[in-house]
Amino acid sequence: MAIPQSFIQELLARADVVDIVGRYVQLKKGGANFMGLCPFHGEKSPSFSVSPSKQFYHCFGCGKNGNAISFLMEHGGMTFVEAVKDLAQQYGLQVPEDDVSPQERARAAQAREQQATLTSVLEKAAIAYIKNLRTSPRAIDYFKGRGLSGEVAKTFGLGYAPEGWRALASVFPDYNDALLVESGLVITGEPGEENAQGEAKRYDRFRDRVMFPIRNVKGECIGFGGRVLGDEKPKYLNSPETPVFSKGRELYGLFEARTALREHGYALVTEGYMDVVALAQLGFANAVATLGTACTPDHVQKLFRFTDAVVFSFDGDGAGRRAARKALDAALPFATDVRSVKFLFLPEEHDPDSYIREHGKDGFATYVSKAVPLSKFMLEAAGEGCELDTAEGRAHMASNARPLWSLLPDGTLKRQLLAEIADNVQIDSRELLQLWQPAAAAGYKNNSDSRPSGKGQRLKQPEYSAPEEHFEEFSGNFADLHDEDAYAASFSAAPSAPSTGGSSGRSFRRDASAPRAPRRVAGRMLPASREDRVLRLMLTAPQSWDKLSNEEHVLLSELPAPHGPLFVWLESQLHEHGPQPWAALREGLREHPQENYAVQQLAQIPEGIEADWNEVRSIVQQLGALKRQQTLQELAEKAATDPAAMQAYRELLARSKSV
Repeated sequence: MAIPQSFIQELLARADVVDIVGRYVQLKKGGANFMGLCPFHGEKSPSFSVSPSKQFYHCFGCGKNGNAISFLMEHGGMTFVEAVKDLAQQYGLQVPEDDVSPQERARAAQAREQQATLTSVLEKAAIAYIKNLRTSPRAIDYFKGRGLSGEVAKTFGLGYAPEGWRALASVFPDYNDALLVESGLVITGEPGEENAQGEAKRYDRFRDRVMFPIRNVKGECIGFGGRVLGDEKPKYLNSPETPVFSKGRELYGLFEARTALREHGYALVTEGYMDVVALAQLGFANAVATLGTACTPDHVQKLFRFTDAVVFSFDGDGAGRRAARKALDAALPFATDVRSVKFLFLPEEHDPDSYIREHGKDGFATYVSKAVPLSKFMLEAAGEGCELDTAEGRAHMASNARPLWSLLPDGTLKRQLLAEIADNVQIDSRELLQLWQPAAAAGYKNNSDSRPSGKGQRLKQPEYSAPEEHFEEFSGNFADLHDEDAYAASFSAAPSAPSTGGSSGRSFRRDASAPRAPRRVAGRMLPASREDRVLRLMLTAPQSWDKLSNEEHVLLSELPAPHGPLFVWLESQLHEHGPQPWAALREGLREHPQENYAVQQLAQIPEGIEADWNEVRSIVQQLGALKRQQTLQELAEKAATDPAAMQAYRELLARSKSV
């Protein structure tokens, strides 16, 4: 779905970023702006500023900044299209769908109306369950016995479904409403089970159970999990698959854990509702749970919208190892060089809830720090059942490892694991790659310890690479946060006037309304700029975008036009359609303000030459270092009179030294 830039500009003109941010962050007026505690990192003194006049937010501590759309994406875990639709709905606007037929548009409108109706029905039931909990001593005693406080019960909206077959009849006037069945709240009997009036039997799905409402990333109630108060079976009962709820895509507690995920720096994935709630009670509000199903790629992808690190927690028994193996398969395609995936195996007699109660918060944190990295667990999984002291056993491990290794995205981690697999099976890594991928082995640089160093082939560098001294000067190339036009260009892709921002030091500003022509000297084309080389790789190999961290995504998206708007557009395309070949991307660029510039960049790539990911990786790191340097300079200018700026300066300086 292509959303016209004119509509995005109109939407941002109507939306009030103070109102949007203020729903999630407690803001206080401070001069011309509003200040609050940053929702993206833990802090004790407010350094998060929201400007009503310029309609953007900026944190002087962690550097996060953006507009109303980017806030919904960052804080709510939405895709670009989801954020635009959500914001448009709040302000009564209809998102244009020019590339959709009238029939498809009508079906989409019907689906949206159905979703809104079902979530409102489920929310009404959730409120009723909360009221029932207050009048049920048995249910209250159960939660108290598990060590839960009233505060955490309120945070998660815990409730109680009373005994009786038709308790919801007192909540919904029309108990025969089809929506109650469609939402999963009510079950209809099989044919032949009609009552005396000839009506199909209907009864509540959840009866005499404590209730855990399941919410999507927008906070809408989409289903429930219910647990018995005793030892009856089944112990847990989930809502069925409905138009708004899919177990394979949703994670319990993700909505409640959004801020904690950024504060802790990782997501802790558990297997049960009570694990999530109990861990939140005891200081680990960054826990989420799968909903009675194995971890799926959709689960992993959703988590990586909020954090770059995931720790899967499993019981140490056989069932836990099998569940971990499925989680490994789901995580491998997303294990880029800038993401961390680990596996935590608890003692057989413990789950996360019982372990933290016995060993305390610090003991559990220590145990989490010893979680097994994905690389090690993958090698263990490949070698399971293989006798590595025999040729047959080593060949068996190589056979087991191949499908796992193939799931990894291209990058340094994938090459390092190839070398480790080769060492384990006692074969040269280039020879192993030749067996697995004959066409790829020709240009592979051998880095296996099983072969003396210096004998592997060196990967040929692209012919268009140029010496560093020919790079275009980058200093000052980020949108000035004090310049409304320059900032708008970074997010809306709208043409902007040349910036007049006062960044000191050597810098340049160019007219963002027109694509920059290739620089030529004496008839020869000079090497592409840093930004151009990154752009070329992303347009020819868009799957490379997922190799970058969330911070690097923001870094590239905030570049001035034409680059920043193109990276924003590319990310929206990836969220909506996944990686696409250039031919498909070319069609999606039609009428984009930077269309001509992108086409020019692809035309300038010499035939037969591919971009070098390692070079691009280095360029992005350089851009990040320059951005931090610029931010440090801005904070230093304010530090003399602003204690918050001084604190932010010290924190950023410390982080810069550790990079």
